[in-house]
Amino acid sequence: MEAALVSVSTGVTRSLLSKLTKLLEEECVKLKVKGMRKQIKFLRDELSAMSAALQTLADSEQLSPHMRHWRYKVRELAYDIEDCIDAFLVLDDHDDRTTGFRGFFFRKLKKLKARHEIANEIEELKRRATEASERHKRYNFVDLVSNSISFSIDPRLPTLYEEVDRLVGINKPKKHVAEWFNKEKEDQYLKVLSIVGPGGIGKTTLANQVYCQLKGQFQYTNFVSVSRNPCIKKILRRLLNEAGISNETLYDEQLLIDRIRDFLQHKRYFLVIDDVWDSEAWKAIRLALFDNRCGSRIIMTTRNVTVASCCSRDSGYVYQMDPLSFDDSKRLFCQRAFSSGDLCYPHVKTVCDGIVRKCGGVPLAIITISSLLADKIAKDEWDRVLTAIGHSLAKDPDAGNMTKILSLSYFDLPQHLRSCFLYLSVFPEDYNINKQRLINRWIAEGFIEEEQSQSAYEIGEFYFNELVNRSLVQPYKLKYGQARACRVHDIILDFITCKAAEENFVTSTDAAEHGLISDCRVRRLCIDNRNEEKAKTSTRLVPSHVRSLTIFGHFAQTSLSAFTALRVLDLEDCINFQDRHLPYIEMMYNLKYLCLRSYTIAEIPRKIGVLQFLETLDIRATKIVELPSTITKLQRLARLYVDPCTRFPNGIIGKMQSLEELQEFGVYSYEVGKSLQEFSQLTKLRTLVVSWNFDWPDDSEGGTLAKNLQSYVGTLISSCNLHHLYVLENHRNIPIYHQLSLDSWSPGTPCRLRKLHITYCTIYKVPNWMRSLDNLKELKLYISCMRPEDVEILGAIPSLIFLELTAWYGTKGTIFIPGNNNGFRSLKYFSLYVLYCGTALEFEAGSMPKLEHLQVRIPVHKIECLNDSFDLGIQHLSTLTKVEVAIVGDFRYSSNDGMSTDMGNDIIKCVASSIKAAVEALPNCPILRFKTHYYDCQHFEEFCRIHELQVE
Repeated sequence: MEAALVSVSTGVTRSLLSKLTKLLEEECVKLKVKGMRKQIKFLRDELSAMSAALQTLADSEQLSPHMRHWRYKVRELAYDIEDCIDAFLVLDDHDDRTTGFRGFFFRKLKKLKARHEIANEIEELKRRATEASERHKRYNFVDLVSNSISFSIDPRLPTLYEEVDRLVGINKPKKHVAEWFNKEKEDQYLKVLSIVGPGGIGKTTLANQVYCQLKGQFQYTNFVSVSRNPCIKKILRRLLNEAGISNETLYDEQLLIDRIRDFLQHKRYFLVIDDVWDSEAWKAIRLALFDNRCGSRIIMTTRNVTVASCCSRDSGYVYQMDPLSFDDSKRLFCQRAFSSGDLCYPHVKTVCDGIVRKCGGVPLAIITISSLLADKIAKDEWDRVLTAIGHSLAKDPDAGNMTKILSLSYFDLPQHLRSCFLYLSVFPEDYNINKQRLINRWIAEGFIEEEQSQSAYEIGEFYFNELVNRSLVQPYKLKYGQARACRVHDIILDFITCKAAEENFVTSTDAAEHGLISDCRVRRLCIDNRNEEKAKTSTRLVPSHVRSLTIFGHFAQTSLSAFTALRVLDLEDCINFQDRHLPYIEMMYNLKYLCLRSYTIAEIPRKIGVLQFLETLDIRATKIVELPSTITKLQRLARLYVDPCTRFPNGIIGKMQSLEELQEFGVYSYEVGKSLQEFSQLTKLRTLVVSWNFDWPDDSEGGTLAKNLQSYVGTLISSCNLHHLYVLENHRNIPIYHQLSLDSWSPGTPCRLRKLHITYCTIYKVPNWMRSLDNLKELKLYISCMRPEDVEILGAIPSLIFLELTAWYGTKGTIFIPGNNNGFRSLKYFSLYVLYCGTALEFEAGSMPKLEHLQVRIPVHKIECLNDSFDLGIQHLSTLTKVEVAIVGDFRYSSNDGMSTDMGNDIIKCVASSIKAAVEALPNCPILRFKTHYYDCQHFEEFCRIHELQVE
């Protein structure tokens, strides 16, 4: 990835260089001040050199105070220069509106005065740039940079020598991994088990315990730590040294690999490759560990899900480490704090529980914090630690080992991800951070640059997934295996809050209470006024330098009038924001992201058209009923989020030429439905959400309207550029005889559609053209009758990964998934909800060869609906890792069919037992969960407890 325009390490230097170049080429002629071109060119050249130096310093994990100070000065200089340049550009763009001679005269006079003020400011900025350049030459910083941080002791080392009786919560994961080894015991092929999880979760401890238990079964064993910057030769030498083979004369990696392969040729070996950070290191080591068909096994640990999948791709298993339960966490905490599993100080019991919860089940956090309190008796000392978690604990010298572990993860991130990661400190603890909101803010901040083949939002999704895969954020609201939001663990939030304050990257008023706010100019401000009694803004703050403002809680004591340099204004969680504050927003000429989600807002700023840089506008959950026609003046508006009841003035849709995403266009009348045809004029549109919001007549007229509207929706997929289309029915009241027919729809060529959701709008069959959607990855449909032809068409979609179907019933009482190895070749997630009793589901051997997650809803009111296929053929889905089954029934009202409640429970138990047996026979040890949706489920829940089945 190319470096972002804005980053935590280089500030806005790259973005500024681009602007200065543009100014020299286009705008400087308007600065009618002698020598100005020369000064602008000087600033650009100096900043170019400084930017390169900042980039070099960015990879250094230890900087001297002189280096830090110089870096801070340069970054602040760049911010101030950009503010100055932006002020000039805004002046030139927004001061040509008055008319008449008198207006013309005063306008020119005002502009001339402003230009001279800017010229004087540039002269001062030139002086600061010269001073910074001379200081850089004087100290020769680049030659002093150290490329790595040195720890006296590897922070992971103590876990290898932990006494077994002091380990807590290890037995269950140890048993699970051992069971996988035993299940694969007869398989002579090399198998790789990857243990993945965040730093400090206990991966190394688990691997070591399994290693100690099983190593006696193998001819050659070894435990090798890789680390973040591995020396492959050193690792290869260690493998040979453990085997007692001399390798002093082997200097070449290839020779070392050949020697290891010779040694392992006929041996059954067991290795633990601990702490692998990237797939390249693994691939280098893996060259030496070939498959000798002797039943060899490897355990690999990593923080990165992508690396784990790479290591276990061909023949292996990925084990996700879970946090400790609350009970285990508390037992470990008390064991370390009081040398006992019981709480010794009753007066701190409540505080202790709060601390344990904030540790989130991470053993390293529990051990570190319990050590801080081991000799503390006074309750106020415990309260101080509880309050510090999530804010300033990382600055405590006694928390050093935990900080070191997290620092390893932070410095392993590329520059663009460090900025995105630290930016999460904007949000308070225990906050669910919406992915869409976060990515749009990243774009507005300049952390993401659009590339030719990918949009900025698509790149942002990649960044988001990278943070999830590296176990730095916790995925939340999972759908189709993808997170729609994330949360930051309190311990990690503590680390990034301190780091962001240290870099003057993000400032929060909440952090000010913990001494983390400095005298630096604030650039990104988070005001946490959720506690109304403490609602305040720092008196040291200079609002005119703030570029990003986020308010949580009350709007009290916050004046927007001075925040003229804002690029991001996020009021989604703000209370008491009123329409009378809107005129201040009209003066924020550089605004790129504006979120006004507040039930107290009834209108959009009247002069919103002056915000020429606005890219994202979110007015959901407001009282706004209609968009103003001036919205068409927002020439850069790419993302618009409105409620389905929000009205669009006639004819404006086709004029919003920069629009890439619109959520949600509500069709509240037949006339509005006709305007769907205008979307074909938007060549940049990638994502569109359309919803029906009116009652359909239950007569022939309703049928005619439905048919016409279907054709209007059909025009949407004729666009060659649309990537995501969602068609919703909010009232869920389309009559059965108004089912949608998609036969007349005609996809564009080439069709780039990747996601298609038609929700609560039932279709009567799958159209044949769907098999031609080569790029479609995600599909959601409601269908009346699931026919074999429908299954065949869906199976022919080549790139389909996520499929969610809701079917009323199947042909002849069965939905059959054939195993001809031709269909569903890429499918990983399959969800099937059968609505009515009398339909069975059956998978044939060889069907859905890559399926990982299966979710089914089975109605079992009657014995006939099972069709003698109690296990659904799940044993044929060998790649499954997760199975969720919803058993639906109410047997209290089955007397007419001659079925008692006990008989109903017996059928449920039979289905559960059959599915459990089928799942247990699968190689990947899938997670199995049951959901019961019938009234008399007490006996079944007891049955599940006895048989250790998970029930939701």
